[in-house]
Amino acid sequence: MNGKEKRIIALDYSSQEEALALVGVLGEEAAYYKVGMELFYSSGGDIVRHLKADGKKVFLDLKLHDIPNTAAKGLGALTRLGADMLNVHASGGLEMMRRAGEVVAEEALRCGMQAPVVLAVTVLTSIGGDEWARLGQVEPVNKAVLRLAQLTQEAGLQGVVASPQEAAAIRQACGKDFAIVTPGIRPAGVSVDDQQRVATPASALAAGASHLVIGRPVTKAEDPLAALRRLAAEMEGA
Repeated sequence: MNGKEKRIIALDYSSQEEALALVGVLGEEAAYYKVGMELFYSSGGDIVRHLKADGKKVFLDLKLHDIPNTAAKGLGALTRLGADMLNVHASGGLEMMRRAGEVVAEEALRCGMQAPVVLAVTVLTSIGGDEWARLGQVEPVNKAVLRLAQLTQEAGLQGVVASPQEAAAIRQACGKDFAIVTPGIRPAGVSVDDQQRVATPASALAAGASHLVIGRPVTKAEDPLAALRRLAAEMEGA
């Protein structure tokens, strides 16, 4: 995996036109993009197909969470769009994750395509200790994330979405081939916005993250291309 594939640019826009405008600005500097709920719900599968036709990789970040049959069939349908990564919520349980992974593999084989990586979201990076307690949780966030990561691996999925603050413990517990996709990436001196459990690109990579999801530090920058190049330099320095 080259350096460009380690950084995933979050297309957190409400229209396909806005998203593709940024893709045009970043050009060859960006190879991997995240399509989340806002963009997918407004543009549907068209945005995924457009990015794939342009030679980009796509993380379709819809965080499915439902009963095993519903989540699995939903992920199977999304597989046909050709995204490189899909995800579910680990809190949906072992059987939901296991079934989702099986259906994705079956659908990819049926369509004659490479199966996407299936990840499980552990605990959202916007949730800090106080909010975690308000949800009635007694177990510390970092321990809950590690437990969910190990459950994800037991279910046969290929990795997790977790904050960079838990990456080192996950890497140690789950091994070198387990994908750890980390949102909450903020270069030094940049606002953390609504994120709680954050880290710089260099520290996230040092902790064991395999991919960094980068949104507002690039997409809201006055010069997105220059911001991405600075971030890429920091990653390469790590």
